[in-house]
Amino acid sequence: MEAAVAHSVAALGAVTDRDWAGVRAGRLEWTCRKTAEHVAGDLIGYATQLAGREQDAYAPFDIALLDDADNAGALRVVSAMGVLLAAAVRTTPRSVRAFHPFPFRHAGREGFAAMGIAEVLLHTHDIAEGLGVAYEPPAELCEFVLTRIFPHVRPGPSPWPTLLWATGRGELEGRERVTTWRWYNNPVLRSERLDLEGVTPAVAASLSVAGDGGFTWAGGAPAEGTRVGAGIGVKQYEEGTFLPEWGMYVLVRREDDRAVGAMGFHGAPADGRVEIGYDLVEEARGNGYATEALRTLSTWALEQDAVHTVVAVVEEPNVPSQKVVTRAGFTEVSRHENQITYELRA
Repeated sequence: MEAAVAHSVAALGAVTDRDWAGVRAGRLEWTCRKTAEHVAGDLIGYATQLAGREQDAYAPFDIALLDDADNAGALRVVSAMGVLLAAAVRTTPRSVRAFHPFPFRHAGREGFAAMGIAEVLLHTHDIAEGLGVAYEPPAELCEFVLTRIFPHVRPGPSPWPTLLWATGRGELEGRERVTTWRWYNNPVLRSERLDLEGVTPAVAASLSVAGDGGFTWAGGAPAEGTRVGAGIGVKQYEEGTFLPEWGMYVLVRREDDRAVGAMGFHGAPADGRVEIGYDLVEEARGNGYATEALRTLSTWALEQDAVHTVVAVVEEPNVPSQKVVTRAGFTEVSRHENQITYELRA
């Protein structure tokens, strides 16, 4: 967060002698001054959502620049609000979610950080475009945003042009121009004892290469099936088919914020059917976590218009997994080549 704001302030600080109040910010309806004020408001707004643990709506307040604040003063306000958001992100526990409408009505600290950085980078671009000056932020900041809140966007040749294209501000060869857009925070479902946290492309990339994905794992590390599933998610992201609600979820035990396994779909629904898979770390087995999570995720899937059947395929020798799916309400429908297919229907 601090790096994004510092880069923005350095770029715009060179043109504070220009008329910001009388010039539109690029393709926006706002002036450059109004856009800077908007950025400051978003940063302190996101900080307030996290610090106040707002759950149902935005905190009821707004900020505005004083009439006599000059352009340099506007940048000082943006800098200060960026520091406050960074502090809120650092001090908010990993498991905390606060209200944000898109698309699941909540976001965690990493989501708010990504949204804050996106506001800074994109609106700095708008102001710079309006003032006729060049601006390009560091690639790693753009990649941070893309892999957290633009999971549906296939990576392009480089992160900054891809982010501009994804937000209707530029073009990419071979892709239609974007006219409407929205970012997406990851989904989280709650069962009796667990939070099922949908992975982002960033989390999937970490888990697929021996990382922890930002989680503390019971037993020290995720099971091999989790790493395989994460690798599938990485491939889907690279192909532009990654949909977080139809991907992998990390199962997090609320009592100690430790990840105990993963569960997820093999892809988006097709012909009303979606397949589900899961694994637990060895230390967490025997506590009913898989059954609990399977009931929660399957119930959610069957509530979606695109799904009427959830499918689970289990190896015949894997008796514990067979017990999990039957306890969750699945029914055996076939056996073939040492595999048992189960279904749960709406």
